Amino acid sequence: MIAYILNKLFYALLTLFGVVTVVFLLFTVLPGDPARMMLDQNEDPEQLAIIKHKYGFDKPVFTQYAYYLNDLSPLSLHKTEGKNYTSLASGKYRYARLFDIGSYSLVLKKPYLRESFQKTGKTVAEVIGETLPNTIVLAVSAISLAMLLGIFLGVVSANARDTWLDKAIQVVSTLGMSVPSFFSAILFAWFFGYVLHNYTQLNMTGSLYAMDDFGEAITIQWKNIILPAIVLGIRPLAVVIQLMRNSILEVYNQEYIRTAQAKGLNKTQIVWRHALKNALNPVITAVSGWFASMLAGAVFVEYIFGWNGLGKEIVDALNTLDLPIIMGSVLIIATMFILINILVDIIYGVLDPKVRIR
Repeated sequence: MIAYILNKLFYALLTLFGVVTVVFLLFTVLPGDPARMMLDQNEDPEQLAIIKHKYGFDKPVFTQYAYYLNDLSPLSLHKTEGKNYTSLASGKYRYARLFDIGSYSLVLKKPYLRESFQKTGKTVAEVIGETLPNTIVLAVSAISLAMLLGIFLGVVSANARDTWLDKAIQVVSTLGMSVPSFFSAILFAWFFGYVLHNYTQLNMTGSLYAMDDFGEAITIQWKNIILPAIVLGIRPLAVVIQLMRNSILEVYNQEYIRTAQAKGLNKTQIVWRHALKNALNPVITAVSGWFASMLAGAVFVEYIFGWNGLGKEIVDALNTLDLPIIMGSVLIIATMFILINILVDIIYGVLDPKVRIR
């Protein structure tokens, strides 16, 4: 079990290293001169030189890449003079000095995602820390809705195979998979937040937290999560229904199900005691991918509903060319995706006794 987990972590680190490399090249080399982007129309040579020196844009690409890896790594090397820490990153993060290697010190620190170009004095970690929890709340709400309703409807559809009820559920799930999230978001916001507002009391836009009229207190607006969670959960709901139906029907053909039937167990007991556990394996695998993709796919949904999450922050950063926030957000999403996949592999092995973890 330990060897299996270590093996997964090793490949996860390789994948993350590849993601870091691609992100750096994509957002640092290809866009052009980041310093000119920051200054927009003002291209004063003196200010341009200051910006390039401050952020290291005046150094070769390989050197910039090495600095970027050094900032991201929990264990990093920094130049020292005597007992004083004089790295370019000095004062930007807390660290624990481990030992000296010549004129450098090896330090232990949190990964440093650098500072925002547009939000003066604010680090990328602070921006992500303010918005990521809102996205996680939205994603968890959406995937929970999709799981609970999808498993139930999938079991109902399998037990009502080839009936009108089965066909109706299949039509609804097919529509759910075919409709783009941004279109569903616009439709739901308009219909339930505007046309039926007097009945639903739901808003077209709104985040989890709202400031009162006096600007003194922050209140949680749980009703604002209803529409974006439904919209974000429609597509995984459709996938769960289809997978659950097919998986249940496949499990029904197994020998132990026929044995349970021969013992006199009714259909409800067979489903919940025997069939459901083994039928959940493909559903768990699919849902893990959907949950991780929700962190990135929530971009349009959050932007349309005005949900103050990481997705909306990414759109705002793209509009203002705030490259550190874009790069940091992509890396955080990629890291979470990798961790979720590792966790699902372990859960998959626990659920299926036929899987041998080595």
